[in-house]
Amino acid sequence: MSYTIKRFFLTTLFVIILFGGLYAQIGGLGTYKFLGYTNSARIASMGGNFLAVNDNDLTLTQANPSLIIPEMSNSLAFSYVHSPGGINYGFVAYAYNFKKAGSFVGSLQYINYGKFTGMDAAENPTGDFYASEYALNIGWGRQLTPLFSIGANGKLIYSQLDTYRSFGIAVDVAGTYTSKDKSFTASLIGRNIGLELSPYVANQRVSLPFELQIGLSEKLKHIPLRFSELITDLNHWDLSYFDPDDPDNQPDPITGEVKEKTGAAKFADNLMRHIVLGAELTIAKVVAIRVGYNYQTRQELKINGKTGLAGFSMGAGLHVKMFQLDYTRSTDQYGAYRNYITLSVNLQEFVKKQ
Repeated sequence: MSYTIKRFFLTTLFVIILFGGLYAQIGGLGTYKFLGYTNSARIASMGGNFLAVNDNDLTLTQANPSLIIPEMSNSLAFSYVHSPGGINYGFVAYAYNFKKAGSFVGSLQYINYGKFTGMDAAENPTGDFYASEYALNIGWGRQLTPLFSIGANGKLIYSQLDTYRSFGIAVDVAGTYTSKDKSFTASLIGRNIGLELSPYVANQRVSLPFELQIGLSEKLKHIPLRFSELITDLNHWDLSYFDPDDPDNQPDPITGEVKEKTGAAKFADNLMRHIVLGAELTIAKVVAIRVGYNYQTRQELKINGKTGLAGFSMGAGLHVKMFQLDYTRSTDQYGAYRNYITLSVNLQEFVKKQ
């Protein structure tokens, strides 16, 4: 067994032991769900909604602020996602470094749910309405030692769903360890810690989608290949749910009993729902080919009899001088795809040339 695989395995095992006692179910409650959506094409191509990769990529900092470093100063990034149903979302971000205060990233995250036709109880049209949500983020990062860095994102959140409006605040906190040779990175992140200041309905505040996450990445020594492992939803162990339409949950036609999974099968299913795997192959430091697999997405969105590539994502990146262009196509379920495109520009390089 290679050193890389051993390190991934041992870290995962440690996390399972450490957090295995959290048995709360995730349920269906929560607001501002868009805060946890994947915006970056690079992140999406490797299957998750964050990455632990310390290589000066501005687009990773919105989900992992401990990756904010001085070298990102004067960089600009745009990201756009087109998803099924005409829902569009993305962000714009800009980084700047202050010598004494540290490195900062300002960004605006948005989601547009589109136009809806309103109806009353008698199905009479009441007019069109729109729904959208926004988050203004200020991220800060600082290198504590050559190996450890920390960061935080502060968020002002606004949501408008027809005549209902809500305003809230949240923070992300993160810490990252990077090995001396830059080959191994590990991040611990607490995301969306906050509350509704002004709820949609008076005196009915709803919790935010808080999530505790761990990310690992390892770049091989002699091959330009990086593996990524994300361990998500550490604050909720049981992410499963009962689907009455699943053939495996149908009663036996003779006995009427529903076949249940064994304890080991249930544990394995729950464990895999927390793990996201990805890989990135870089060619000549210019082209990157990426692939990811998200077991939880596959289990939640697969259509019985037509699973297809649900849960899989594939993408590519092109790095030419001061420009970085990334594209990803992910499969939510059979026949339903999301398309991500992200453009990053290092304006500092442009200033130097001028």
